[in-house]
Amino acid sequence: MQTSGKPRVFSGIQPSGGLHLGNYLGAIRNWVRNQDKYDNIFCIVDLHAITLPQEAAALRENTLDLAAIYLASGIKPDQAMFIQSHVAAHAELAWIFETFTPIGWLERMTQFKDRVARQGRERIGAAILTYPSLMAADIMLYNAKYVPVGEDQRQHIEYTRDIGQRINQRYGDILVIPEALIQKAGAEIKGLDNPQKKMSKSLAADMPGHAIFMLDSPDLIRKKLARAQTDAQPEVRFPAGAGVTNLLEIYRTIQDKDWATVEKEFAGKSYSVLKTAVADAVIEVLTPIQERYRQIRSDDAALMRHLRGAAERLTPIANTTLHRVQEAVGLR
Repeated sequence: MQTSGKPRVFSGIQPSGGLHLGNYLGAIRNWVRNQDKYDNIFCIVDLHAITLPQEAAALRENTLDLAAIYLASGIKPDQAMFIQSHVAAHAELAWIFETFTPIGWLERMTQFKDRVARQGRERIGAAILTYPSLMAADIMLYNAKYVPVGEDQRQHIEYTRDIGQRINQRYGDILVIPEALIQKAGAEIKGLDNPQKKMSKSLAADMPGHAIFMLDSPDLIRKKLARAQTDAQPEVRFPAGAGVTNLLEIYRTIQDKDWATVEKEFAGKSYSVLKTAVADAVIEVLTPIQERYRQIRSDDAALMRHLRGAAERLTPIANTTLHRVQEAVGLR
C-alpha cells in the first residue's frame, strides 16, 4: 500500500518502437514535472506490446531504449520504473478480470473496432480484444488513484472503473477505483505530414516524415520540419490552418508560451522562419536527453538491474491485491 501520503499514479507505455516528440510533450515531460507531486509507478508494458507480432531481440532492445529515455528525460532513479512482465500478477489478475467482463464491453472499444475495420475479425489476435482487462489489472494492482492518459484512452479507463466497480459490488470494496488524469498542454501533437492525424509510431512506420523521434539527429529533425505541411498562403496568417497550427503548438509547448505571444512572434513571418525556430527549439530540448541516453545505454547490465530491483520492490504490493481478489472469488 501507499506510504508517502501522496496520491498514486500509474503510467504505462509500450516498448513498440522509438518514442516521438508527441510522446515527450504529451506525456513524458509532464511525468517528469509532476514526479514529486505523486507517488509514481512507471510501467514498461511489454505484455501489451506482444498483442502485435514482435521480433524478440527488437522487443528487448526497445524495452531498454524506453527505460533509458525515461531516465534521460529526467525521471529520477528512485522512482518506481519496471517491466510489466517481471511481475506475474499482471497476467494473473487480467485473467480474473476477463471472467467478469461481457464480450460486448470489449467489442465496443474504439481501438478494437478500428482494428477489425482495417484487418477483419479473422486476422487479428484474441489479445486485441481482451487487452483492456490487462490494462485494468496493471492499474488496479497498485491501488492507483490516477492514470495519466490522452483523450483517446479515456474509454479504457472507463472500462477499468466498470470492472472494478462490478467486482466491488459483488465482494466488497477490495479494489481502488482509479480516475483518468487528462493532460491538456501538448497532448495533441499532430503528424508533420498530415496534421489531421495525431503523431503516432504506427503511422511513422510507413511515412518517415510523419514524426520527429526523440533520438533523431539534428540534421534529420531539420529535414523533417522543412518538409512539414503548412498553409497555402505565403506567410503565417491567423487563423492558421492545421499544419501551421501544429508547428506553432510544438513551439509553444516546448517554450512554455501562451498563444497570444506565439501569434505575435510569428505573424507575417515566412514558413522558413517558423520551421527554423521550431527546429532550434526541438533540438535544444532533445540534445541533452540524447547525450544522457547514450550514457545510460553504455551499461545495459546496470539498467536491467535497476528495472529488476524496482519489480522486486513492487511485487509484494501487486501480490497483496491479487491475493485479495483471488480469495474473494475462491481461488485461495
